[in-house]
Amino acid sequence: MIRLLLVAFLLVALPSHAKPSPDVLADIVTKAHAKFKGVKEGANADYIPILTEVPSDLFGIVIITRDGKVYQAGDTDYSFSIQSVSKPFNAALVMQEQGAEALQEKIGVEPTGLPFNSKLALEIMPARSVNPLVNAGAIASVSMVDAKDEAQRWDKVRSNINDFAGAELTLLDKVYTSEYETSWSNRGIANLLFNYGRLYSEPEEALRVYTKMCSLGVNTEQLAMMGATLANHGVNPKTGKRVLDAEHVSKLLAVMLTAGFYDESGIWSYTAGLPAKTGVGGGIVAVVPGEMAIAAFSPRLNKAGNSIRAMKAINYISKELHLNIFEGVK
Repeated sequence: MIRLLLVAFLLVALPSHAKPSPDVLADIVTKAHAKFKGVKEGANADYIPILTEVPSDLFGIVIITRDGKVYQAGDTDYSFSIQSVSKPFNAALVMQEQGAEALQEKIGVEPTGLPFNSKLALEIMPARSVNPLVNAGAIASVSMVDAKDEAQRWDKVRSNINDFAGAELTLLDKVYTSEYETSWSNRGIANLLFNYGRLYSEPEEALRVYTKMCSLGVNTEQLAMMGATLANHGVNPKTGKRVLDAEHVSKLLAVMLTAGFYDESGIWSYTAGLPAKTGVGGGIVAVVPGEMAIAAFSPRLNKAGNSIRAMKAINYISKELHLNIFEGVK
């Protein structure tokens, strides 16, 4: 808990650096795309069968500043399944409805150091669901959404993510069917949580809504807008709508920094130094608090489930522009 509070403090208190000019941002996106477009490492996720059908060479990068300026390169219009990148944004909905303390008490905020779908974490961590960015915690956060039935739960989850994206995202039906029909591991997690009193709706309902959330289609620009809303203290730069109260943003970013890359979160913080969230659909969004978001998409993943090209591109941009939130520490 002390570690999380320290990270939250750093996110709002670190000295600011010189902000990159529009020309610099346009140039760095182009350079990052050119530098990593030839990378062929990794492979599409295959435990969700339909994800193997996504063209592996797709690669897009987008930067959106807190005032809504867009800089992009590559395949930024391709709609891919958002998967786990949706998790912090649904956690934001729970925080907005019930407060940050409810998320901490009913789910937890500690990183696991284990894979995103680990059932071992449920057994060894007292909080069981652990944090809202692993599968267990994300299923629990869906179950916490204040809803009278499944239809209302799904409508609120989808509407919230649309508000972050500033666009109407479409449910990718084939992805949902493929994922739900093979979701034995997540079904086991939901049932374990229910057994431990750490799920707050009927398990299959939570699983269905969670799987739909992960099956929303998003392109790289929309994903960057979601991150830019957090960079802009909870206000969407495109629509001007407040989606998350500013008081919750630093806490959410702290969880993203410590758990957004699953069992590679430590090395990501060590190298890129940015709060971020990754998903097995190939998308990653990183947030430079108070300044911008960087999103990248490429389907080829490493063994931890993180997009290799997207990870390399964002890390490169962070280093070249000195965006690491810890660089101001003396």
